[in-house]
Amino acid sequence: MKSKLWLLYAIITTVFWGVWGALIEIPEKAGFPATLIYVVWAFTMIPPALVALKIINWRFDFRTKSIMLGMTVGILGAGGQLILFQTLAISPAYLVYPFISMSPIVTILMSLILLKERANVYGWVGVGLALIAIPLLSYSPPENQVVANMWWVIPASLVFLAWGTQAYVIKVANKSMKAENIFFYMMVSGLLLAPVAILMTDFDKNINWGFEGYGYSFFIQILNAVGALFLVYAFRYGKAMIVSPMTNAVAPVITIVLSLMIYAVIPHTITLMGMIFAVSAAILLSLEKDEPAVNGKNTIPVENPDL
Repeated sequence: MKSKLWLLYAIITTVFWGVWGALIEIPEKAGFPATLIYVVWAFTMIPPALVALKIINWRFDFRTKSIMLGMTVGILGAGGQLILFQTLAISPAYLVYPFISMSPIVTILMSLILLKERANVYGWVGVGLALIAIPLLSYSPPENQVVANMWWVIPASLVFLAWGTQAYVIKVANKSMKAENIFFYMMVSGLLLAPVAILMTDFDKNINWGFEGYGYSFFIQILNAVGALFLVYAFRYGKAMIVSPMTNAVAPVITIVLSLMIYAVIPHTITLMGMIFAVSAAILLSLEKDEPAVNGKNTIPVENPDL
């Protein structure tokens, strides 16, 4: 039987992110701003990072190349999130989210051109369906919102490029360093950017400093953090051009289903179409193989693995 480690890790990621997506608005609706939620998220990266390092017996990778790759992964992800805050301040979410949700296109193109990745027929059809599903799943009705200009496209494009490139760099980093060390540097970069999020916070507004704010945020954001760790593992064993669109397409489906169960929110017809495309894509993408085995082991070669 063909190994499906990448699929297992991708499924775990989508489950954690799907649940996270269904709960993420709770602290903000309670009066805890998104910028401070980011700060809490940065700290929730610590527990899974410590567990990951324990798995490899605290073998830190301090090579210059590894530090650069790891920090690049983290800054692209966390930096993109901070830019997204500013983007949403000048444009409605119904325009921004479908746009940036297409970031897997960047990953696919970079993987095709630079990594020479290829997919079977099922994989290609699955990728296509996932790319159709993602913006549909991100759709929200305009609700009479008006955009004064198109300046939002500039920061949104930066997020689009950052997150698409991040997935590619995760794959590249996995070829020369351990996944656990990649996540460690993701944690470090997230914490380093936390002061920026604090500076972006409007403290003139009423902020809920109670447990409903930071407490709920911690337990919800740790779902995001754990999902991110398993995503790094998914990229280790799977093709970036397959893992990226799959996780981006399937996680929102879980979020929508849970929202229906918890909040009785009926999804829009366009969203339902996206769910159908996403599930179909997931089935087809699951037929892809792991990365080629090395010496009979289902692993990716790592330079100086004793680190």
